[in-house]
Amino acid sequence: MKAFYDPRHVDHHPGFFLVRGQLRDSTEVPARADQLRDGLERAGHKLRPPQRFGPDPVQAVHTADYLRFLEEAPAAWAALGDASAEIVANVHPNRHEAGGYPDSIIGRAGWHMADTACPLGPETYAVALRAADVALTAADTVLSGERAAYALCRPPGHHAYADMAGGFCFLNNTAIAAQYLSRHARRVAVLDVDLHHGNGTQGIFWQRGDVMTISIHADPAQFYPFFWGYAGERGSGEGEGTNLNLPLALGTGDEGFLTALEVAAEALHGFAPSYLVVALGLDASEEDPFGGLAITTDGFARIGAAIDGLGLPTVLVQEGGYLSPALGRNLAAVLGAFA
Repeated sequence: MKAFYDPRHVDHHPGFFLVRGQLRDSTEVPARADQLRDGLERAGHKLRPPQRFGPDPVQAVHTADYLRFLEEAPAAWAALGDASAEIVANVHPNRHEAGGYPDSIIGRAGWHMADTACPLGPETYAVALRAADVALTAADTVLSGERAAYALCRPPGHHAYADMAGGFCFLNNTAIAAQYLSRHARRVAVLDVDLHHGNGTQGIFWQRGDVMTISIHADPAQFYPFFWGYAGERGSGEGEGTNLNLPLALGTGDEGFLTALEVAAEALHGFAPSYLVVALGLDASEEDPFGGLAITTDGFARIGAAIDGLGLPTVLVQEGGYLSPALGRNLAAVLGAFA
């Protein structure tokens, strides 16, 4: 399987992370991509650089106001004169009957940042654009006839909405890849196997009947992102019935996850997409620091085999998965099932 990676991800190194009201070291650090890269190389995968795709595929998913904010915000924030090195919003309108779009960078940060887990640094936007190119290169590779391709994207993307960052995510790499594929296919599906619900991806395709979104994740009643990811969320308008959430009880292991994956597979067979994009989170691992689910390395191999068994041209886009001794081997286990 061809695998793609951009080493410039190291220029994005978030420092601010708030946990239960306390400042902690962020878990979304460059070393996690190093572990993933090392796991790939030990398994015999050659990492390739991405192509450049320009602004069009990103603009097809994200709004102009949001992209302008990501580009302009660091300089405007620094111009305040007494601001932190990273942008962290402290005013969030939550869009409830909001009266207007502010000029102030403080207000715009609140408008475009869902939480405090997406601190925006001077290089964040440039790095996020590179990650999108990694996902697009993998998608283009599959369009060119490869059975599957893997994109080692950092920062991750599936919590990013069309106009809002959140949960370590700025540009929705998974949605950008799916949208790119949709230009060449009647139907595309997204299968998100990250520990956390892919709320941004769900929001982007909520009213789309040509893109099915399925997410298997820890129950949001007890886990981030808390407000999205419930079983009753089915899409609306033309997208009614094309969103499927399969929340799992905290601590669920291999068998429970694979049972949910069987339900997802049945829905995918019914939808009959031409291409599949997998939001490949590895943070469901029993060794992941977030500790929400308990998937073993063998479980990840079985998950990979089940996805491969769907028989669809597949783009695997890296989402979560944080520092642990198992991180690299769990990735190798998933991709090895395709090989």
